[in-house]
Amino acid sequence: MKFSIFQISRRGGREKNEDRMGYCYTRESGLFVLADGMGGHPEGEVAAQIALQTVAAMFQRQAKPQLPDVPEFLSTALLAAHHQILRYASDKGMIDSPRTTLVVAVVQAGCVHWVHCGDSRLYMVRGGALLTRTRDHSYLELRNMPQGLERINRNVLFTCLGSPTKPIYDTTGPVPLEQGDRILICSDGLWGTLSDEEIAGELGRNTVSHAVPELVESALRKAGDSSDNVTVLAIEWETPDAFESTQGVSTDSISDDVFASTIQAGPLDGLVDDLDDAAIERSIAEINEAIRRSAERKR
Repeated sequence: MKFSIFQISRRGGREKNEDRMGYCYTRESGLFVLADGMGGHPEGEVAAQIALQTVAAMFQRQAKPQLPDVPEFLSTALLAAHHQILRYASDKGMIDSPRTTLVVAVVQAGCVHWVHCGDSRLYMVRGGALLTRTRDHSYLELRNMPQGLERINRNVLFTCLGSPTKPIYDTTGPVPLEQGDRILICSDGLWGTLSDEEIAGELGRNTVSHAVPELVESALRKAGDSSDNVTVLAIEWETPDAFESTQGVSTDSISDDVFASTIQAGPLDGLVDDLDDAAIERSIAEINEAIRRSAERKR
C-alpha cells in the first residue's frame, strides 16, 4: 500500500480538546480512526480515547497482516469500544457515562470500508468531486422524523457510544479505490462551519498536506471565538507526485509481522489490555442477535 496522510487537531474556542484521532497499519491493511467526545456528559475526551485504543488494540490483534473479515471487524470493534466505555463508567461509579462519536475506516485489498456512529463524518472525493459522505445520526439528517418530535433540536444526536442503549451505526463498503482518491474524516467542528462543497472543493484541488491545514484554519476563522474543537485526518491513495511531496507511507518494504500506530498509549492501557475474548464474544453475540431479530421482522 502507498498513501499520503495528514492530520490536525485544534482546540478552537473550547476549554479543552475532546477530539481524538490516529491511524495504524500493517503491510496489507490500514486503520484510520476519529472520535469526538461529547459535551454535556463527563469526560468526553476519555470516551474518545477509550474508543481509539480499543479499536486499535483489536486491529493489532486481528490484522495478521490482513483482517479476515473487514465488515465484521468494524461492527465488532465499535461495539467493543462501547462496552469498554460503559465498563469504565461502571468501575468509577459514575452516574452519567462518558460518550463519544466514532468513525473508523479500513483500507485493505484496494478497497475502503467504514463504520460510523454519531455526527463525525467521512468524505470521499474522486476526480475533484464529492463521491459520498456519511449521513449523521442526528434528527437533522433523519429522513423521516418520528411523529411528535417535530419541535426537537434537529442537531441533537439520537445515538452515540457510551449511552445506556446499544448504539446505532452504519457500515459501508467495500468501495474500490482509484489512484488519487481522497478520504477525509473529521469532527463536527469542521463540517459545522464549512459546507460540503467547500470541503470537497479544497480536498479535490490540493494534496492532503495543503488541503487539511487550509480547511482547519478556514473553519476556525469562520467560527471565531465560539469555534468547536476541529479535528481532521485525510489520506490520498497512491498518487505518485503527492506521495513524493507530502507525508507518505509505503508498506511495501515492511514484513508481515510489523504493526505501526500513531494512537498514543496512556493511562487507559490497563483497561484496554483487559479487552479479552469474552468481551469480543459478547460484541459478536450482540451483532448476531440483531441480525436474527431483523430477519424475523422481515418474515
